[in-house]
Amino acid sequence: MPGLSPLPQPSPLGLRPSFGFGDRLGLATPGHIAAARLGRLAPIFAQQSARELARTQRTAAEVMRAAQEGIVRAGGWEGPWGADADHLKTREDVAHYASAGFTFYTIDPSAHVQNQADKLSGNDLTTAVEAVVSSGAFESVRQLESHYLGQRHDLGPIGALGFEGREPLYRAAVKYGKAIHYAARMGAWIAEATRGVGELEVSVDETDSVTQPVEHLFVGLELKRRGVERVVSLAPRFIGEFEKGVDYRGDLKAFESQLAAHVAVARHCGPYKVSIHSGSDKFSIYPIIGRVCGDLLHVKTAGTNYLEALRVAARCAPELFLEIVQFAHGRFETDRASYHISADLGRLGNPARLEPAERERVYLDEHHGRQVLHVTFGSVLTQGRSAAGRPFKECLLEILQQHDDLHRQFIVQHLGRHITLLSKG
Repeated sequence: MPGLSPLPQPSPLGLRPSFGFGDRLGLATPGHIAAARLGRLAPIFAQQSARELARTQRTAAEVMRAAQEGIVRAGGWEGPWGADADHLKTREDVAHYASAGFTFYTIDPSAHVQNQADKLSGNDLTTAVEAVVSSGAFESVRQLESHYLGQRHDLGPIGALGFEGREPLYRAAVKYGKAIHYAARMGAWIAEATRGVGELEVSVDETDSVTQPVEHLFVGLELKRRGVERVVSLAPRFIGEFEKGVDYRGDLKAFESQLAAHVAVARHCGPYKVSIHSGSDKFSIYPIIGRVCGDLLHVKTAGTNYLEALRVAARCAPELFLEIVQFAHGRFETDRASYHISADLGRLGNPARLEPAERERVYLDEHHGRQVLHVTFGSVLTQGRSAAGRPFKECLLEILQQHDDLHRQFIVQHLGRHITLLSKG
């Protein structure tokens, strides 16, 4: 309409340290802006995976529009901001997000990672690497060896890294060869769809086996050798447990040591940022991440924002919150299938027997309850209905709009803690 200002537009963030805010309901951006102002990380306000779009029945254009309108409602954002087309697996995914103007494309070739490579040796490993070569991932085993066998790469403070023998090289090639080949194809599709301006992240974090630093080196060097351009971050599978919605579980010293090696690899092969996926609520390691990664850092969050929206319902509409919790109990065993979590429904008991304040604590502050609500978001938002017959999503949106200040307060408290700890590192 005449007289209206154009909506703010996302832009590439390059190697700025960055933080991805996921928003499954479309009303969190004003809170995200206030949280982002507490630290040094460039924000990605529009972020949603192809899987999340399917589960929330939204489109990439709707996600983008919600972020843009949220920026306007908040009075604007003074710096650049990004838009992450998250966990893309197909050419159709790429086209869908490109049409909505996204600037950052997370390639997810995890279906092509062969986790069994960690357990192969001898003839079995040789047969496996020959199969990867014959699939088109490499020209020949000889070519693979000529590029990497016996080569040492100086990674500065952590020393030199490389493949001294065939077995670790073959294992890396078997494990990641097909994934790299597919990521390169997706990179070409993204370049075509965005006319060469879309930035790339390659994600191999959603796998069963840890990405060793030498394997990261192999992936980074292969992407470079294949001419995959505009790679600004890579997400390895780290040691320890990065479960949804809860803190890190694992040896902090071992994590810091391995993270330092990954950062050294990223600096050598790119430079590009090291991306921390399932990055919400990992408070025990945020100072480590901020200190070790420095500016080569991207952190990705999603479901923790949804839980803060549910906290508004717990405070302002406790009966609705109880209905959502009960529905989530019924959906949990089905919906948990695609997530790496350890929540045990049997540890929670009957939520109706809890007082409202205790129910909020159990389901929004403790491990098992948080994960039950975290992984059932899609079913809650698309299938669940209140006792009065209204869709849960409609009820939640109404409550959030009625209590906008409280919603913003919860987001700033929770996500602001993330940003502050990461920035202090």
